[in-house]
Amino acid sequence: MMTLAYVALAGVILVCAIAAVLSENLLRAAVALGVGSAALAVLFFLLNAPYAGSFELSVGAGLISVLFIIAISLTESMQGQRREP
Repeated sequence: MMTLAYVALAGVILVCAIAAVLSENLLRAAVALGVGSAALAVLFFLLNAPYAGSFELSVGAGLISVLFIIAISLTESMQGQRREP
């Protein structure tokens, strides 16, 4: 039963990683990265590594994903304000 959970989480991580790399939309890539990091954190918790899981959940899925989304939002809003010479 636990082996099925490990395989399912590994599949989610792999699909999210591929989606993050191949996505044309940067916002979708950042969300896929966050979901993959959250799935990796759950995998760490299932493998009895709570410190690694909590670190991955807070930094990988939380902080990095939010910073990427904010940076993408700011750069997209600044593109309309660009001056043409």
